[in-house]
Amino acid sequence: MAPVAPPAAETSSQGLADQLANPVANLISVPFQFNYDCCYGPADGDKLTVNIQPVIPISVGSDWNLITRTILPVVTQGETVRGVGGASGLGDTVQSFFLSPKNASNGFVWGVGPVILWPTGADAFSAKKFGAGPTAVMLKQGGGMTFGLLANHIWSFADAGNAHRPDVSATFIQPFVTKTLPDSTAFGLNVETSYDWKSESWVVPVNATVSHVFAFGKQPVSLGVGARYYAERPEGGPSWGARFVMTLLFPK
Repeated sequence: MAPVAPPAAETSSQGLADQLANPVANLISVPFQFNYDCCYGPADGDKLTVNIQPVIPISVGSDWNLITRTILPVVTQGETVRGVGGASGLGDTVQSFFLSPKNASNGFVWGVGPVILWPTGADAFSAKKFGAGPTAVMLKQGGGMTFGLLANHIWSFADAGNAHRPDVSATFIQPFVTKTLPDSTAFGLNVETSYDWKSESWVVPVNATVSHVFAFGKQPVSLGVGARYYAERPEGGPSWGARFVMTLLFPK
């Protein structure tokens, strides 16, 4: 099976920006998402998380695509409790697989499949559990607008060497809206809601972003910046953050 190539008409800057707003588009992309969050714990520590997020669509027969979305975090955290010190290392990898029809009906796009939690993280940033569950996305595109919802739930099913760690049962829900202009500038708003069913705690950051597709030689690259406010957080959680995203695009 070979990666799916987007139609030639969709390789313009605006077409690429529209595809980036679609989590299951026929576009190979490699985002590097830099997230800075402030004011953890009594020491008001900060955290930098770099998410490496390759997205690879694969053709499955004549009617379906399989889109793989991987998130590998690289984390550097400052001192959150005085005298304890900071930490750095990999976080756990989350890998989603969406089976999605190739042809959208009236701009409506959907995809469903499994999501897998891989315990790749260092001790400070890992649940030390293997996990899995369902994931789904649905969205509507037209007139430069994208409205959608991405969701998943992960349950742990096996330990990774630390049986004393709590089990994982976590829900993620992300409503999003994006306005793309003809020059490829895109304005986005999303809410990355997480609920931990074990600790009964919410994390609800609201993100506002702006991005633009540039050409560096023959390489199209999307650059974006954003700000984040935590509408809900557990005790000791962050209160605000900022985001910078560089996305390498590989249309064919």
